[in-house]
Formats: sequence, structure tokens, C-alpha cells
Amino acid sequence: MTQSSPQTDAPQTPTPDPSRRVWFNGELIPADQAKVSVFDHGLLYGDGVFEGIRAYNGRVLKLRTHLVRLYESAAAIQLEIPYTLDELTQATHDALEANGLTDAYIRLCVTRGIGTLGLNPYLCDRATTFIIADSITLYPAEMYANGLSIVTATTIRNHPKALDPRIKSMNYLNNILAKVEGIKAGCMETLMLNHEGNVSECTGDNIFIVSEGKLLTPPLSAGCLAGVTRNLVLELAQQAGIETRETDMTTADVYNADECFLTGTAAEVIPVTNIDGKPIADAKPGPVTRQLLDAFHRVVADAPED
Repeated sequence: MTQSSPQTDAPQTPTPDPSRRVWFNGELIPADQAKVSVFDHGLLYGDGVFEGIRAYNGRVLKLRTHLVRLYESAAAIQLEIPYTLDELTQATHDALEANGLTDAYIRLCVTRGIGTLGLNPYLCDRATTFIIADSITLYPAEMYANGLSIVTATTIRNHPKALDPRIKSMNYLNNILAKVEGIKAGCMETLMLNHEGNVSECTGDNIFIVSEGKLLTPPLSAGCLAGVTRNLVLELAQQAGIETRETDMTTADVYNADECFLTGTAAEVIPVTNIDGKPIADAKPGPVTRQLLDAFHRVVADAPED
């Protein structure tokens, strides 16, 4: 009897809708015609950078912040983006408009481009740039109301001196291996530790805990991404008078937290009520989490593009 493979937390990828448009190297083309060469180093070696961005009510949240990070990631790997920041700003809006979307998830990717069968990035003539605008639902609605269960992965985060976590690169194999562990455990997200055994981040989200009235999150030195939503939540907490600290923490700190939640562009703000089979506090989303989630929703209603 053949054993079936583990079920993933997302449906199988459908055939691209030909009515959809993708911004591809300066042109809006049908989604089913948007194709990357097999010689593109983004495909061959994960050599490229990207941003996940959200639009609400026709406005793109923190678009400039995302684009600045994209250019910083590209500069860190010596990848020249063949468009200006203003051109990519307009291209992002064009991709939304072409697909008739006002609320959307946007994936902006820049690969090293077409090159030879070898690692040398200088043999790639020009970067490949594309923007996908579509809908996304990362977690079911009931998990935002009742909380998410996560597990701790045995796969650790990349050492920050091996790959700077500030670089949002296309090479996500480290995260994917941890994600597989979570899927096999029946969880939709997985906590990752760093080389020192401290909490870093989850496979696609930053992590926060509330302890003794303070909002705590790992520092960037722990190997986590400087998430745009992470930074926004820190700002909202400070505006609300909540004491915030970026500090190293262990799984024991998470186990004993009063509250826990995750942040991310796709995830937004989602409570965590169970980790490694252990309930966090009373296994219900806490008041600070709900306060910050409400504050986040008020901000995205206006979706500032700074």
C-alpha cells in the first residue's frame, strides 16, 4: 500500500489564470506567459531578492519601506536592479490596476538573471524583475480568533555571519526544511532557534511574547528578519504606552509567556496559543495581542505608503 505524502497547508498551485497580468521586465503580460528561463540564476541558485507587500483599499502598505529594503538586499549581494525606486513604485500600482485589485498580496522579485551554468554572477547580463499581484489567505479566520499552534523545529536558522538575515533573499531552503517539520507535526507555522539555542523567528513570521506587561521580541542579532510588520507593531506598541524590548529569549520564555503572537506581511498579526503541545497561559489570545491587532487594523485602513 502506497503511503500518501503529508498534506500541506495550502492547496495545490492552479494553472495561472490567463486573465491575470504579471509585470515582467517592464511589461504587463498574461500570467500564463510570465516565464523565467531555466538558465536564470534565481532558479538555478536562489540568487535573487524579493519583497512580500500588501495592498489595502487600493493603497500599498509601507511600499517605500519595502522597496528601500529590496534595494538594500540587492546592494548587499551586489545585484543591480535595472529600475529606479520610482519606476518600481509605479510598476507595483500598475500590476494592481491591471488585475482589478484593491486588496492584494504583492510579490516583487529580482533575480540575478540569465547566465551560464556556474556560480559566477558577473556572467549574467541583466536582472530579471517581475511583480505578481494576487489574493492570499495565509491562515484560516478562526486562528485569528482562537490562536495558532506552533512547534519548535530541529532545523536552526542560518548563522547570521553565514548569511545576513537583513538580506531578504530567494534562497528559503532553511525555512522550508523547518516548515516541513511543522507540516508533519500538523502545524501551520514553526518556530526556529539560532545557533546559540535562542529564539530567532518562525519560518515566515517574526515572533513576539508578552511577559509581565512588557512586549518582547528577539533582536536582529538573533538571526531574524527586520520585518516591516514587526517594526510597525513595535511602533504601535510604543504609541500605546506598552513597554517594548528587543531581547534574547529561549523556548522556556515562550512557554511561560502571558501571550504570544506572530507578525508578517501575509500573516499580519496572529495570536499563538500553543507551542510544542503546551498551552500558553490560558490558551486564549490575550489583551495586548488584541489591542495591537486592533491598532494594526486601524493603520491598514489608511495603508500609508511611506
